[in-house]
Amino acid sequence: MSVQKIARMAGVSVATVSRVLNNSDSVKPANRQKVLAAIEESHYQPNMLARQLRTARSSMILVLVSDISNPFCAEVVKGIEAHAEKNGYRILLCNSGAEIERSRSSLQLLSGKMVDGIITMDAFSKLPELSQLIGAAPWVQCAEHDDTGQISCVGIDDDVAAQSVVQYLAARGRQRIALINHDLRYRYARLRQQGYTRQLKEQHLTWQAIACASELSFSAGKAAMEQLLADETVPDAVFAVSDTLAAGAMTAIQQAGLRIPDDIAVVGFDGSELGEMVSPPLTTLAQPSNEIGRRACELVLQKIARPDAPSQCVIMQGELVLRGSG
Repeated sequence: MSVQKIARMAGVSVATVSRVLNNSDSVKPANRQKVLAAIEESHYQPNMLARQLRTARSSMILVLVSDISNPFCAEVVKGIEAHAEKNGYRILLCNSGAEIERSRSSLQLLSGKMVDGIITMDAFSKLPELSQLIGAAPWVQCAEHDDTGQISCVGIDDDVAAQSVVQYLAARGRQRIALINHDLRYRYARLRQQGYTRQLKEQHLTWQAIACASELSFSAGKAAMEQLLADETVPDAVFAVSDTLAAGAMTAIQQAGLRIPDDIAVVGFDGSELGEMVSPPLTTLAQPSNEIGRRACELVLQKIARPDAPSQCVIMQGELVLRGSG
């Protein structure tokens, strides 16, 4: 079905159909209704490439994530997609695996004008390289903050959030609070570890133990917990920097014949659905993941509309969700 046929069905000119497709205000309401009725009747889909050539816009946003299997990333993407579609945009999702070469390949879409802007969820250590590749294109970073203020970003205060977890466990009488962390190339991992050690000092707790998981997976969390249990002195509480790691840790504790939370309390991070699927249900520091995605999309659309708009850094608050494991 062509624009010409739509025009004949509606009894209007091709120019009128074109103005309706481009949301022009100059079309008479009666003619607009005729065109929309003809479009609905014929199931017409406009040629997006032709529209892109006319408007220099693709109505596409590239979303570059380091690991789409991470429940936090998946929830952020849902928020991005919902807000994008509400504003007439679609997203193109690419899984970088935190590898700069895979990112480079995806970012060629920017130079080819196939996308109008980009939202990334990559490690803070990758931002300088990404900045060189992205240049002046509309860009928003999720979760990892850029202190220079040059890149718009959305996330939470990871240091404060980690402190609140340790403070909660200490208030429950836990004396040996361990941390299961992840890759320190990620700024969130460094900040959560910083908050952990800072709050231990604040609570006058001298015992500490940190196990670093090789990846954000159930098996890596289980292995990290097994490492902690192999020490001469075992923790009476564990704070894991993701719910997935926490779930693995819980399995290791239970397989060792220990009880949760009687022997060892466990607190995760993110607030994913996984927390309600384990037994006992997981106490966790919930991030407003969906809202982070929505806000990131809002910022990148602002940048697309006004490329000269100043960068913004939006810091949201996490919430400690109390369940049976803690």
